[in-house]
Amino acid sequence: MHTEALHTLHQHLNAALACAPDEARRLFHGRGRCWPGLEHVTVDWLQGVVLVALFREPATDELNALNSMLLSLSASPQWLASGAQALLLQHRYRPDSASEWLCGEPVEHWLVSENGLQFKLDLGRKQNTGLFLDMRHGRRWVQQQAHGQRVLNLFAYTCGFSVAAIAGGAEHVVNLDMAKAALSRGRENHRLNQHDLSRVSFLGHDLFKSWGKLKREGPYDLIIIDPPSFQKGSFVLTQDYQKVLRRLPDLLTEQGTVLACMNDPAIGVDFLLAGFASEAPDLLFVQRLDNPPEFADSQPEGGLKALVFKQRQASSSV
Repeated sequence: MHTEALHTLHQHLNAALACAPDEARRLFHGRGRCWPGLEHVTVDWLQGVVLVALFREPATDELNALNSMLLSLSASPQWLASGAQALLLQHRYRPDSASEWLCGEPVEHWLVSENGLQFKLDLGRKQNTGLFLDMRHGRRWVQQQAHGQRVLNLFAYTCGFSVAAIAGGAEHVVNLDMAKAALSRGRENHRLNQHDLSRVSFLGHDLFKSWGKLKREGPYDLIIIDPPSFQKGSFVLTQDYQKVLRRLPDLLTEQGTVLACMNDPAIGVDFLLAGFASEAPDLLFVQRLDNPPEFADSQPEGGLKALVFKQRQASSSV
């Protein structure tokens, strides 16, 4: 992170804070490889908390220079105008993703909004806050599609898609994730939005041991697949995604839709297209959802992939 790159980051953040968003947004996406020397830096606006994440270890002098710049930022007129209250620096390259509060009072939990919906985040304690900001358009799409639908949300995490679906009028959502603590946060997120929890199910199970239960709960009008790229002992994207795809015909209604997501920068759209053609050939590709503009990537295949597929019968009538 040379001096010129640090100056670029400072200018970018000053401009972003001068007109801070009303909702949670990424302010700077260095990982999109559009800013030389800053490929390992991201900055998120969490409505009062600025979260800076480093994805590789900087040299000592680089870290000192970054800290000095961030502290000067926190004393700027733009910072004061934004209403920012705290600045959190996260070292994502460390095994524990250790975080440090550079200014402001430390907080463990924080509420943010997106598309008018509220979500509770964890700050300074875990690798991820609980809401992936690059999936904003995906959640909006689900909200727009969900009215009257039965929805299956696989790898549900903290149930962001489920919150969007119920807000959009879904009849029922089934959330499945091995992490029961994440599903508990999902319940909290639904409660924050005054949702009727009788329309939401939470299954803390291993997906690959739960096909029978999921089939009994179905069929589903909309299935969302948003897995981690790698989760030790439970999911390896290149090995396990196709196992999910081949089960889709047993779970979908005749007019069903699938939103298939993938966020491994090393794997492109062709992986999903080939997987569907091989394992679920009656599901036809319809569109790739645009990523939010703040997640611009010099190599689009490296960013988030969110693809929509529909049953052949439904597609032929569109």
